[in-house]
Amino acid sequence: MFVARLRSIFTGADLRVCTAFWLFGLINNVLYVIILSAALDLVGPSVPKSVVLLADVIPSFLMKLVAPYFIHVVPYSARVILFAVVSSWGMLLIALTPAYTDGGTISTKMAGVVLASLSSGAGELSFLGLTHHYGAFSLAAWGSGTGGAGLIGAGAYAIATTTIGMSVKASLLASAFLPIVMLVSFFLVLPRGPLRQKRGISGLEQRPSREDGIGDDDDAEQENQGLLSESANSSAIARTNDNVPWTTNLVRNLRRSRALFIP
Repeated sequence: MFVARLRSIFTGADLRVCTAFWLFGLINNVLYVIILSAALDLVGPSVPKSVVLLADVIPSFLMKLVAPYFIHVVPYSARVILFAVVSSWGMLLIALTPAYTDGGTISTKMAGVVLASLSSGAGELSFLGLTHHYGAFSLAAWGSGTGGAGLIGAGAYAIATTTIGMSVKASLLASAFLPIVMLVSFFLVLPRGPLRQKRGISGLEQRPSREDGIGDDDDAEQENQGLLSESANSSAIARTNDNVPWTTNLVRNLRRSRALFIP
């Protein structure tokens, strides 16, 4: 009975899609966990560990706040390659910088943490957007992967440095190659058909004529009088300002976002 119900829940799920998005969620977040697990080894006992936390959280937050207004112009394939390169570069910078006991600078390691954080933030909003093309199971797999990153990342670092006896440098250096899994997942595991299909459909779409929207005028007016009136008006402004420079739209959207933090 339980097995039958479980099978019915996963009816229609594509194994390749679920596998790819689970790996996306895992790799995109596991470096964040590894960096926090290695905080003491990165800065030493005399520096507050909150320095590592801030360097790991704030750049990702700022990226999530700003990037949605312009990242859509970059194709997904180029984004994934960029995320893998930047995150690997950041981890290599952390791993190859000498330890603080050997004269290494903490600021250089923090620069690597910032790079990994920027890649993680941009990757999160990009992969969440990518789930739109692959259905609900892709979102569920992504969420499962992000949850597994906490356990796998902390556990792998602890096992590597204690049970296996690897040095901190070797452990961080090995983690710098994890983003390769992201490339394999996107270019080899993930079916590209839905993404190409949606791209082709969006390219063929045309704006509806005035006659096609006559029947929807009343519904649109009622909706504009509700809670979504501000969003609807903002969308209309965006459509009428297609020729406005993207920097102007970015500044306008950031001013609108300020209301989320400053009443």
